[in-house]
Amino acid sequence: MGRYERDEVKPSVEIATKIAEALEVSLDYLTGLSDIELDKNTVDIITSLQKLKNEDHQHIITTINALIRDAKARNTYA
Repeated sequence: MGRYERDEVKPSVEIATKIAEALEVSLDYLTGLSDIELDKNTVDIITSLQKLKNEDHQHIITTINALIRDAKARNTYA
């Protein structure tokens, strides 16, 4: 790990994936491609959502968007 941290070597994709899994972050977050850290639960939900039929996927996205809109409104007026 120290050699990776000091930029002496670069981990293989397989090793980087294992490190990301151990830290429960996305590979994008680990490599700096994203500044948003997704916890394992969120990643699992997104993965499950992507495996659903399109109709179910769209219903869930619509519901999530409504919940987010309501939460933002509550925060604005709180």
